[in-house]
Amino acid sequence: MHVELDPFRMLPQHWPGQAWVDAVCKLAQKRLATNLHGDLPRWLCALQQLPDVQVQASLGGVMPVLGGEIEEPQALRETLMELHPWRKGPLCLGGLKIDTEWRSDWKWARIAPHLELEGCRVLDIGCGNGYFGLRMLAAGAALVVGIDPMLLFVMQWLACRHFSGDIANYVLPLGIEDLPADPVRFDTVFSMGVLYHRKDPSHHLERIHSLLRPGGTLVLETLVLPEDQQQEELVPPGRYARMRNVWAVPGTDRLLKRVHRAGFTAIELLDITATTVEEQRSTAWMQFESLAEALDPADHGKTIEGHPAPVRALLVAKKGSGTACFKV
Repeated sequence: MHVELDPFRMLPQHWPGQAWVDAVCKLAQKRLATNLHGDLPRWLCALQQLPDVQVQASLGGVMPVLGGEIEEPQALRETLMELHPWRKGPLCLGGLKIDTEWRSDWKWARIAPHLELEGCRVLDIGCGNGYFGLRMLAAGAALVVGIDPMLLFVMQWLACRHFSGDIANYVLPLGIEDLPADPVRFDTVFSMGVLYHRKDPSHHLERIHSLLRPGGTLVLETLVLPEDQQQEELVPPGRYARMRNVWAVPGTDRLLKRVHRAGFTAIELLDITATTVEEQRSTAWMQFESLAEALDPADHGKTIEGHPAPVRALLVAKKGSGTACFKV
């Protein structure tokens, strides 16, 4: 395989006439070309070793199938393991099934019935390797622009792209702060598993508001406190579930009000689900410790630090005029 020197060059063709798209792609390419991550040579070597394959993408199932089957799956497995850990999936590359840390298909199953993505241009903040972007394309999205500053996830996306060819799902090594301040007019913006990592969650929501067209949709998934603590907010003094950068976990009432103050209306709280060790766990493709090690071994209702165990809320909201119109 020849590693693409500019994997983002085709993106502007999916949204012509937008100067900001060209600028963002150039920034992404610069970040990729000048990154000094110590593992980058190993990751690039792994990409170079990917076998020739018939490019194709079958996106209709819970496990996106990319590329035709290859003759030496063990060699492919060893190559793809150079891009360990694989967190979002499941995926099938070249006939090889990748059992990722997260059963991201479970999360998608909670989200998909509430979405209308046909023809939409979508922004996926904190997109990881682009798994959800593949599911969005299958649901009819015209373009998915994913952003994630973690370079490993961009490498995994490049591996997926080797098998799928150039499809309209991109992963750029950028954060939301790298996007233009002026309105961008995405139809839908996803922010899943991101809000609690932001020091200023209200600012994050306001930035999303500015990136949507009028009438556009926010899809937000984030940690919340248990149902009996709807009015409260946890600010962990140290770690939360062994994570260093969890700044705040609100109750659902606080979360809904924060979303409304950012300018959103028609806010619907669609789902509240406790994260289980079946949905997030160590696998052969993510061999580090996972959720099980972050929970109190004597009481899985608490984290190892004694906080309420992870519960995740899913909501949608609109950018537009009107009242908050909370639906729970």
